[in-house]
Amino acid sequence: MSADAGTTRVLLVDDQALVRGGFRMILEVEPDLEVVGEAADGAHGVAEAARLRPDVVLMDVQMPGLDGIAATARVVAAGTGRVVVLTTFDSDEHLFAALRAGASGFLLKNADPDDLVAAVRAVARGHALLAPEVTRRVVERFAAPSGAAFRPELLADLTERERGVLVLLARGLSNAEIAAELFLGEATVKTHVSRVLLKLGVRDRVQAVVLAYESGLVRPGDDGG
Repeated sequence: MSADAGTTRVLLVDDQALVRGGFRMILEVEPDLEVVGEAADGAHGVAEAARLRPDVVLMDVQMPGLDGIAATARVVAAGTGRVVVLTTFDSDEHLFAALRAGASGFLLKNADPDDLVAAVRAVARGHALLAPEVTRRVVERFAAPSGAAFRPELLADLTERERGVLVLLARGLSNAEIAAELFLGEATVKTHVSRVLLKLGVRDRVQAVVLAYESGLVRPGDDGG
């Protein structure tokens, strides 16, 4: 984070001034979030990320010149910010292109303001985040078919409690929701999640969810009911 360790610095990259203004209004009412810059196209966004070194870049997809996917790849490669891709286009093409480019988050522009704020905070803390409506498509693209055999070797290092946490992660629950489900403190859940990621050798929660499906621990359609 910035020199003020409690503040997350955000760069807005979108070719529509009204959209940038709306995002700025949503974010700057939060005491821990600061919009440090804006850019109207991908090339300018890459340059501003290099100049400002924000914690999080909110990146539009379709922009003149360098588009948001290419700009995301450049920002990630340069290490000048973690990127949340925001788009009006709910398509697999944009979703998987953004993930391949190294985006840490993907949200639709019709997301609630609270979801946008939560996404910025989560990504700033090093987490990955996908809009709930696209998580299933990620699983369906990368996970094994529902009839695949259970592969316990992928989960061999996990304790029973950690497997339970992974199942709830795969159902899309937040740390707070997992804590309520398991009657644990949220700090304890955070520790369990960190251990799950470490033991599985995955970078973030999204990869952990995919592995949960690949292993057969969770199957498409499971809802815990």
